[in-house]
Amino acid sequence: MMTLKLERLIDTGHETVGILYNRNHIEGTDEFLCFTLEDEKRTQKIYAETRIPAGTYKINLRTEGRMHLKYSGMFPKVHVGMLHLTDVPNFEFILIHTGNDEDDTAGCILVGSYPVEFEEGRFRIEKSTKAYEKIYHQIAKEISTGGNVFITIIDN
Repeated sequence: MMTLKLERLIDTGHETVGILYNRNHIEGTDEFLCFTLEDEKRTQKIYAETRIPAGTYKINLRTEGRMHLKYSGMFPKVHVGMLHLTDVPNFEFILIHTGNDEDDTAGCILVGSYPVEFEEGRFRIEKSTKAYEKIYHQIAKEISTGGNVFITIIDN
């Protein structure tokens, strides 16, 4: 079993910056994987403009849809399905994928190597493909070989 932890650090009112860790259950430590970017928190959900609620969700591989086809072409040697968070209340098709700013997410979790403040109080993440390649293989391998992967999302 693999457990990821996403710790949300900054909510600018436009986007949310966080850090993704791989939890080591034996040692009780967290291994840094990458930074994340999501939509902002809203009291009332607006489609494609609201981040998902904090909580624990199972990640499966989604092997259908537009994003799966796109990533099959982008990463033909390693792609076996989109990293898909399941059973998210009031949300569908929440994926972990590449992207740089809030325009690239519709409630999904974007991954990147580091955040950049591009204007006062506004952030984007850079080197998204590099971060995605770093995390994708180990997560997809765990799922593909019959293991369970969960992500726990924490608001700070």
